[in-house]
This record gives sequence, C-alpha cells and structure tokens, in this order.
Amino acid sequence: MDNNSIEMALMEPEERELVQFIYDAIPAEDRGNLSADDILTVLDLMDDYLEEQGLVREDPETGEMEYLEGDVDETEQLNYVLKSLQEEGRAITGVQIQLIQDAELQFGIQKGYYSEE
Repeated sequence: MDNNSIEMALMEPEERELVQFIYDAIPAEDRGNLSADDILTVLDLMDDYLEEQGLVREDPETGEMEYLEGDVDETEQLNYVLKSLQEEGRAITGVQIQLIQDAELQFGIQKGYYSEE
C-alpha cells in the first residue's frame, strides 16, 4: 500500500498503523485491488454494525467511540458489511471482509484493546 497516498496522509497515526497492519496481513492473492479507503469503509461498517447492536457508543465528553462489553456474531457482522457494500456497489468480497475482520482483531489483541478469548 502506498503510504504516501492522500488517503493515508489524512489519517490519524494510529488509524494509519491499523490500515497498514490490515493491508499487510491480507495475502497478496486475496488482496486484489483493496485500497486504504476500502479497508476504512469495511472498518466503519463493522462499527455501524456494533452500534446497531448496542455494543459501541460515542463518549459525549471526548467524542471518542467507546466499545461496550458483549458478544459479536462475526458471521452476522460479515453479512451486514457485505450487504452494505453491495448496496454501495463496491466489489469487496466476503473473503476480503473476513480477512479484514481477522486482522483488525489481531491488531486489537496486539495493542491490548481486546483480550484473546
């Protein structure tokens, strides 16, 4: 992924690190034409799903997203994201979404955001 792209330049450092981690974690044969924007779109849709499930909310004081305790049905989340992407006319596959989900989880575990269960 081109770290000098406009997409990457506009990201916060941690967001840039996450996107690069995810991109690097996806095998080249599965990556296809995925861009930073595609990865961010999938991550945003994953958060939209969590918000609909009542598992995330915005902290009114800081504006930061706060993740709440609860179980995430990854298959249901994948289907939600896939359906949303299809409605937008984006050509991101279910396999790519699942790889993004898996890489985001690994990043979170490495950073201590998630426990390994």
